[in-house]
Amino acid sequence: MSRIGKKPITIPAGIEVTVNGTLISVKKGNNVSTVETHGRVGIEVADGQVVLTKNGETKEAAAFWGTYRALTANAVNGLHEGFTKTLEINGVGYKAAVKGDVLELILGYSHPINFDIPDGIDIKVEKQTTVIVTGADKAQVGQVSAKIRGFRPPEPYLGKGVRYLGEKIRRKAGKSAGK
Repeated sequence: MSRIGKKPITIPAGIEVTVNGTLISVKKGNNVSTVETHGRVGIEVADGQVVLTKNGETKEAAAFWGTYRALTANAVNGLHEGFTKTLEINGVGYKAAVKGDVLELILGYSHPINFDIPDGIDIKVEKQTTVIVTGADKAQVGQVSAKIRGFRPPEPYLGKGVRYLGEKIRRKAGKSAGK
């Protein structure tokens, strides 16, 4: 049984939550985030809280209950505070720069990699080796961060590449001398 689904979601000041059938809309200023529940959970908005109730007593109903509660909480939190992922670039000559709405990465290839920054995402570069990805949608921030990391994942021998801040790279020993 989901314990996450039981928790009500408190709505911070300045955020408006509306329910239209099975669609939950979270709004702050001009930014709108929506969660489609497909009728798998019951939704109530009252007293500054969103409460989700499960439909039925099956395992699937409990799973949907917790999932849609987490998605709704992420939508509220994303518009209230936002989500951030930080990437580190390690390697001689490896660097990043934002030029307009394009992130330019130099990662040891014969050419620079130009990554178009999607709508709803803000990317900042500090010291040419730290890339900060921020946005209101948790899934989109994670996907963009993973895509940037995928251009040159950290390798286990020298540790060069793009990695998340605080990510531990399991290092391997290089070649050893003969006998």
